[in-house]
Amino acid sequence: MTGQALKARHFLTLHRPGQPLLIPNPWDAGSAKLLASLGFEALATTSSGFAATLGRLDYAVSREEAIGHARTIVEAVALPVSADLENCFADEPEGVAETIRRALDAGLAGCSIEDYSGDQRTPIYELERARERVAAAAEAAHAGDVQLVLTARAENHLRDRPDLRDTIARLKAYAEAGADVLYAPGLASAQDIRAVVESVQRPVNVLARPGAPTVSELAELGVSRISVGGSFAFDAMAALVDAATELRDHGTYGFAQRAARGVKAAREAFA
Repeated sequence: MTGQALKARHFLTLHRPGQPLLIPNPWDAGSAKLLASLGFEALATTSSGFAATLGRLDYAVSREEAIGHARTIVEAVALPVSADLENCFADEPEGVAETIRRALDAGLAGCSIEDYSGDQRTPIYELERARERVAAAAEAAHAGDVQLVLTARAENHLRDRPDLRDTIARLKAYAEAGADVLYAPGLASAQDIRAVVESVQRPVNVLARPGAPTVSELAELGVSRISVGGSFAFDAMAALVDAATELRDHGTYGFAQRAARGVKAAREAFA
C-alpha cells in the first residue's frame, strides 16, 4: 500500500463520532507547516483563503490552480490533506470525475464536492443531478488503491435556502451515492446539527462559525469533524490590517510584539 493510500485510510479513521477531528484550513505552505507543528492530525485547503492569496474572491480560481495549490500543501506536510474543490469545477458527472482523478494525482487523502452550481439563477443543483455528480465523484475516488475520502456538501444554508428537511434529504442521497463524509456548512443550532447527525449514517463535518456550538458541545452531538473554512486566513488578514493601520494612523509599533511571536513560531515550524 502506498503512502498516499495509508494517509487516506488513516484520514477516514480520524472521523470518530463524539471525538471530532479538528481540521484547520491553511492557505499556503507556510501556514500548513505551522499548523502541522501545532499538533493537528490532518489539514484541509480553503478555496476562499487560497483565492485571497491571489488577490481574488472565492470561486475565482481555476481547476488547475486549485489542484496545483493542493499539491503544494500535500508536499509541505506529512499529514493527510483534504482539498476544497468547490463543485469540482464541472457541471457534468464526467467533468467531476476528471477533477477527482486530478485530486488523486496531487497526492491528496480527501476532497470535497458541493452542490452549489455557481449559477445565480439556479444556485443549487436539482437533487437527482447533484446525486449523479456525487456518484461520479465517489466512483473515481474509490476506483483504485487510494480510497480518497470524499466529503459531499449540501450548500442550502449558505445560499439563503434554510430548508433543513431538503438538506437532510440531500445528505442522505449523497451518502447513498458513495460519499464518505457529509457536510452542511452554515448550520449553527445544536438542534439542527443533532437532526443531521441522527438522520445520516456517515461522519458529519461542521463549520466553526459565530453562534455555532463549542467543540465540546459538538462532540456531545456526535459530530465527527470540525473545520474552519477561510476563517484562519482572513483572521491573519485582519491582523495585517490592524498592524498597517497602527503604523499609518498612529506611528507606533505595537504590532512588533505580535510579530515576534510569529517569528518564534515560524522558526520552530520551519526548522
